[in-house]
This record gives sequence, C-alpha cells and structure tokens, in this order.
Amino acid sequence: MKKTRNILTILLIAVVGIINAEEVKINTLSELANYASKSGNVVTISPGIYKLTDYLTLDSMRVRSNRKEYQYITFSGSNNVFNFKGVEIEVDTELRNALKPPIHSDEFLITGNDNTFKGLVIKCIGNGTSPGGTVLQVAGEGNTLEEVTIHVSGSFPYGYGDLFGKGKQKETTIKHRKHSGLLVTGNETKLYNCKVFNRSFGHCFFIQQHPKNVYFEGCYAEGEVRSTDDILTETSGPAFDVNFKTWTQNREGEYVVSPGYMKSLCEDGFRTYGTCENIKFKNCTAKNTRGGFELRFNKASLENCTTIGTERAFWIGDNTTMVGCKGDANYGPLLFVEGSNVNVELVVDTAESDRIVNALATIQGENNKVVLKSDNGQVRKNNLPILVGYTHPMHGESMSPFSEGEATNLHLINETEMPVKIGEKALGCTITTNGLILQNKGKNIKITSKK
Repeated sequence: MKKTRNILTILLIAVVGIINAEEVKINTLSELANYASKSGNVVTISPGIYKLTDYLTLDSMRVRSNRKEYQYITFSGSNNVFNFKGVEIEVDTELRNALKPPIHSDEFLITGNDNTFKGLVIKCIGNGTSPGGTVLQVAGEGNTLEEVTIHVSGSFPYGYGDLFGKGKQKETTIKHRKHSGLLVTGNETKLYNCKVFNRSFGHCFFIQQHPKNVYFEGCYAEGEVRSTDDILTETSGPAFDVNFKTWTQNREGEYVVSPGYMKSLCEDGFRTYGTCENIKFKNCTAKNTRGGFELRFNKASLENCTTIGTERAFWIGDNTTMVGCKGDANYGPLLFVEGSNVNVELVVDTAESDRIVNALATIQGENNKVVLKSDNGQVRKNNLPILVGYTHPMHGESMSPFSEGEATNLHLINETEMPVKIGEKALGCTITTNGLILQNKGKNIKITSKK
C-alpha cells in the first residue's frame, strides 16, 4: 500500500508540473543556454540550422578554458520538455582544439532530472579533434531522449579502427584522440529512436558509471568500414609511419596488419562498462561498427536487436538474455559468450563477403543456453565453426588467434548447418546440431543430430 501511494505521489507531482509548465518559444542558442539551466518549462526552438560558432566563437574558447568551462551547453534544469523538431546544431570541431579541454570532457551535458528532449540533431563539422570526449552525456536521472540524432566526426587518426591501439594501452603504436557520440551515466535514462552516425574513432552509444534501469528502443548506431588491403596500400600517413605495426598479435604471431580482413573505423555501436543493473535493448540496430552490442561483464536484456556488417556482433557476459535477435558474420564472428547463465536465441543472417572470418561463435562459461537458428531455412555457403570451449581472440581482434576456455554445462542447439568444434576445456555439455562435429576433445559431451 505504501509503495502504491509513493507511485501515485510521483505521478501527481509530474502531472502538476506539466500543468504549471511555462511554454516558451525561442530562436537562438543563447536563449537555449539560458533555459537549459531553468526548470519546469516547455521550450520550443524554431526549426533551422544553428551554428554553434554564432553563439560561442573561437576567440571565446580561451576564456571558457580559463574558467574550466568545458561544456558548450549544460542542461542543469529539471522537469523540462525541449522540442527540437527541425532543429540542427552545427558544431565546428575546431572549437575543441581552441578550448583545450582535459580528456573525456563532454560537449553537451544533461545534469538535470526528468527532462524530455525531442528531435534534436547535432552535427559535427570541420577538422578539429577531441581528446577522448563525447558529444552528449546524459548524467541526470529520469531523462528521456526521443529521436535525437548525432553525426560524429573529429578524431585522430581516423581510417584504421583500433588496429594501432585504443589510447592508454602501453601496446598502442599510434596515440589516439577519440571522439564518441552519446554517453549515459544517469539512472532511469530512456532513449527512443535515437541515432548515432559515427565517422570518428569512438563509441556510438555507451554506458559508464553503473547506472540503473537504462532503456534503449528503436535506436540505431552506424559506422563505416575499410578493408585491411586498402590500408596496406598507403604510402604515407600514420599507419605507414609505424610500418603498419599493430597493438595485437595476428594469427601468424606477428604484430602487423594482415590482408584479407575488414575493419570498422569506429568503436562499438552499443557498449557497457562495468556492471549496470537492468539494462535493456529493444528493436535496436548496429551497422558497420566494431562491436554491435558489446555488453561484457554486464547483465543485459536484448529483444529483436540486429547487427549488420560488424567486426563482432554480440559480445555478452553473465545473466544476459537475447530473444529474437539477428546478425551476420559478414566481416567477423556473430557471437562471443564470455559469461555464465546466459540465454541466447539468435538468427544467423546469410550475408557473406570475401573477407576472412575465422568463426561464427565462441562459447565459454557455465550453465549457458545458446540457440542458433537459420534465416528462414537459408544457410551460409561458407562454413564457419561454432567453437565450444574457446575464448574470443585477444581484444576481440579478428586477425588474432583464439584460445581455449572452460565451457561447462552448455546446452547448444545449432539449427544452422555450421560445424561445431569442441575443445578440451568443454565439460558436461549437451549439443544438438544440424552441422558436422569437426572435433570433440571435451569430456562428458552428449551430441544429438537434428537431421
């Protein structure tokens, strides 16, 4: 009864807030910055393209840097609705060079609570770079973003993905300046039909600092890809200058770019860091990103999510569930199971390419159930093994070799015709398969053919 009263009180406060909200119409970024710090308003911005440099000039960046004011606009107010339909904020990335912010500084920041943002488009232009920053961070609680779109650019180097490292790692051969799209750190954040088009080395959507109850629905993350063969044709530039030395060992035991692979030029489409409680994805898509959904070390729920042309599609940790999901192994593996107690239902898309792909999936952990389905009865022409009792390659890099890892009490149902390879560290597994068994070095493995 007490819980019901608390919910009714919250709803009543919300309704009263809406009734008392002041409706405001504005047409400048200066006015937007002003109302961003206020509460209880419904703010509508006139449609149009707004150049950030009309509000914040390059000359003003020195003053802001001295004040340690590294955000362009901070939405610190609460209980607001911002209507941005038809509005695009054009962000010159040269502003970041002039501002000289510390690493991981965000450009637009939401710290207030219970706000709704509708229809905003942020587009990066120019040749400036960011030292690891993010275009937009949602840090407050209970905020909702609807149809927010971000076009990201402004990293160095761009054109190689993570071939030469990711930043701080001692193995890095080229120092990076990353620029990401949308970061969530606040509890109860909800994103509906939001999009990130990434032409930068950085993440599209990502979650940090262990927020609870973050929900994505209908969201879309897109990068672009480039073949390693094309990279190896360069006769000048950052890769050439380091003799194409990679930070990860390839399958031949060398630290050099291997031909025949496809690399995403950004980082992950959807990424979690650490344990985040009750994270859900519904009807979301990642295309041409490094990882489609990289949710390691984290409990997550995915429903009807799709990957297209990723380096690695789904990388999941403990207690994750996947229902009605689909992806291809066009440029890299479809699935890495790293945790335990997962429940996976995944359709294997038949898309193929001339790029080298070394496995359909790797599975380790305890008490997992994995169901791999064919796409309406269609199958891939090229066989890719399902590796049971194997780990993902180092750093997830497709050019690197797989290692063996413990897989205990796995229930694998392979409705595709892809073959299965069982390693020495597999124990007590039940495998029902349409595909051939290439190898069985496991112990107490029960194998049933579906044919």
